[in-house]
This record gives sequence, C-alpha cells and structure tokens, in this order.
Amino acid sequence: MKLTTFMATALSTVAFGSMAAAADLRIGLNEDPDSLDPAQSRTFVSSLVYEQLCDRLFNTNADMEIVPELATDWTWAEDGMSLAITLREGVTHHDGTPFNAESARRVLDRNMTLQESRRRGELSSIASVEATGDHELTITLNAPDVTLLAQLAHHAGRMYSPDAADEAGADFGRAPVCSGPYSFAERVEGDRIVLEKFADHWEADEYHYDRVIYLPIPDTTVRLANVRSGDMDIIERTAPADVPSIREDSRLQLFEVANIGYQGITINVGNGARAEGPLGSDARVRQALSLSIDREALNQVVFEGQYVPGNQWAAPGSFYYDETDPIPARDPDAARALLAEAGVETPIRVEMQIGNNPIAQQVGQVIQAMASETGFEISLRATEFATLLAENVAGNFDMSLQGWSGRIDPDANIHPFVGTDGANNDQHYRNDEIDALLAQARSEPDPEARKALYDQTRETLKMDLPLVYLYHIKYFYTMRQGIEGFEPYADGIIRLRGVSG
Repeated sequence: MKLTTFMATALSTVAFGSMAAAADLRIGLNEDPDSLDPAQSRTFVSSLVYEQLCDRLFNTNADMEIVPELATDWTWAEDGMSLAITLREGVTHHDGTPFNAESARRVLDRNMTLQESRRRGELSSIASVEATGDHELTITLNAPDVTLLAQLAHHAGRMYSPDAADEAGADFGRAPVCSGPYSFAERVEGDRIVLEKFADHWEADEYHYDRVIYLPIPDTTVRLANVRSGDMDIIERTAPADVPSIREDSRLQLFEVANIGYQGITINVGNGARAEGPLGSDARVRQALSLSIDREALNQVVFEGQYVPGNQWAAPGSFYYDETDPIPARDPDAARALLAEAGVETPIRVEMQIGNNPIAQQVGQVIQAMASETGFEISLRATEFATLLAENVAGNFDMSLQGWSGRIDPDANIHPFVGTDGANNDQHYRNDEIDALLAQARSEPDPEARKALYDQTRETLKMDLPLVYLYHIKYFYTMRQGIEGFEPYADGIIRLRGVSG
C-alpha cells in the first residue's frame, strides 16, 4: 500500500471525524454500496446500511430463524396458496406517512413491477397482494412457494415510503425514505453514508447513537489502522491475516462467525460477445480452470487457513450441504488434457474482474499463478465492487471474482444465480433441467425432498460450471473496547439494537 494512499484516506477520515458528535458510531465498510433502493440493490454492504435504515416485514435471529419485525403474525392457507400477514400498528415512515397494509401493498407491487427491480424473481410466485384490513395484508400465490417468508425477511420485505418512491422513480436510492430506526441524511459516494436517529421509530429506545456513519475503505490495513486510532468504532470483514494481532491488542474486541454464503468465480457463458471465447463457449475449458485451482492452498496462502475450501453453494454445516461431493483436488495434468480435448490454442487469454481491495487482489494473483501452469493467461482488472457488478450486468466481463453473503432459505443461494430468470444470473446461464428442478424445490415443503432436488442440480452444474465455487468465509468484526451488546450473525449483517458504548 502506498503511503500517500494511506495518508489521504486517514486524513479524510480524521477530518470527517472531527465533525462527529460523541454519540456517533462510525462503521468501516469493505466497499461502497450500490443503490440504496431496496428494490434495486444487490451488494452485501447495502444490507449493512439497510439494517438501520429500512425495517423488514420479517427478520432473522442469531440462529437464523425467521422472526416477525413489522409483521406481528402470519397465517398460511391450508392449500399453501395464500398468506395473511398482520402488520405492526403505530409505525411511521421517515417522511411522516403511515406504515399500514396499503403502503406495504404498494411497496411489494413496486418491487414486483419496477423495471429496474431485482426483487421480481424473488416474488415471482405472487399473483396478487391486497390490503384486506388497515393492518392486514393478504398475499395470493400462483403456485405454492415455501421460500416466500425468507424473501420477505430480506430486501424484498424491506419497507419504505411508497409516496417517496413513486415520486423519485428509479432514482429513489439517491435519497431513500424508509421505516427503520435511522433516517437517511446524506451520501458522498466513495466517502460516506450518514444516517440520523429517527425519534418516532417504534423501537427508538433500543438504539443508542444519534448518527451512524458508514465509511467505505477497501484497504483492510487502512480500516484496521483507523479503528486502532479511534477514528472508527467498528470494521466489518477484517482480514484473516490481522486476526492474531487483534486478539493481542487490548484496545480492540474481535468477534467471529461462520458465514452461510460462498465465494467463487462467475463465468460469462451467454451474456454478449465476451461469452463467445473458449472459456464461455466450452464447458471443458471451464472444467480445466477449476482443476487448475488448489482450494486448500488458496485458503492457506491468502486466508491463513481461517476459511473453509468449498465446491458448492451450501456451506459446510448447512442441512443442504452435500457431504458426498468431495472438493476436487488440483490436477494440472487433467486440466491440460481437457484443453487438448477441446482443441483450443493455449495460452487461453482471459480477463478476471476483481474488487479493488488487497484480499481480492491476492486471491486473483494466486489463481492467476496456478492457472498459468495449465494453459491459461489471466489478466486482472480491479474495480470498485459496484462497478464490477455493473460490468457483469452489461456483459463486459470474461469472468468475475465475487461471492454471495448467503440467505437462510436455500433457494436464494442458487436460483438467482443459475435460474434462467435469476436476478443475479449475469452470466446468462440457461438450462431447462435446472430451471425445472429449482421450480419444483420452491414448492416442496419437506426439507429432505428439497435437498434431494438440489442435489440433482449439482452434477449438471459441475459439468456446466457457470460458477466455480472456491471457499466459504468467516466474518471477523473488529471494534474498539467499550462497545457493548454486539452479537455476530451468520448473515454478516451488523445489528445495532441494544448496542451501546
């Protein structure tokens, strides 16, 4: 890291810190969020901001069980074709408009119909939403969907002012008006997001800071230096290499929890001209790439052995993890044989997008070195994460190093990425067999039967490889001493209810 980069970032943080009141909480983010419109956003860090900004119909507890938030009760019809939700009374949006069944109906309708919405696929089983009482919402389905509650416990269920959203349209994320314990104050992209306490929140007494300030700093070393100096209070996704020194630092606290998501490589197999090269057009080339990578060595070299090598979307310990599917060993000879069978000229020159942070760069460099021994010449293109995602959507990529923070329902960990209509299927993967299995799993209430359906997808996906799964992370949170009441959650989202100090 250049000294000038550190000084510029540190001075910016200190200058802003001098403006901060004693009751401010400053949280260092690994990257800058994308849109702050719950209908449009897809980055993990946006979830960290939303947790204080936009309450959900349902949330999850520390055991990743669904619990009510703006909903207070719910009842499924016997045939599973409708869901009646009782909503919390006395809730107000940040613009003073009431939260009720009609406002919730309008939010869900916008999430399902807005052209730019990434929630449409998540809510595609909904036939209609009606306000059947002042605080009763009835959702009618076009097919049974056991994933719906889990969708309403994430972005699709985050409630915001429909009046403000209608007025702003697709630009709502520039100044979101929601229903959480903190309201939006300002955003300077790449520098800070500031939220102010909302005095009329239904649970305002449980939130103890006047402002929450999010500071995106991709460099893990700079983030850690800032929390050590007192210019930040909490940093998320601490680098594993820094864990030993943090444990020995009496000024700091360290929390850790295993993540329910995955990290891997998304490969462009159908999104425009850049899918037409050997990597995108021939599954054997993708299989060779996967066989070029030593996942355990990657874990040791970059992550000090703190993470878990992986080869599937389900994390070890999850009910849906397939223990009969071993992680493939690195096999350069088999990789070279596959490339010869495919008849491609080597070296195969491809570009891999990576985030503009040191860890992503290290992972990219390790993969680059390993793959060079089997016939690949990988160039690395580092960008801000929001830019990386935008390039994916546009099809301007060969492959992209990225991950998924994970959801409590398995459908959300696979369907958005490999379903034909998946909201995050940037690589434009298409497979009718996979679509049919995922649709059947959405309507199957028995977990054992659902797992069997997901297991059936694995062999096909292992051959097609639109995604190369690499590892599962742990979340490490570092914070200054004196902060009390914090509890880590496996979804990685920082919750401030009851946190003080």
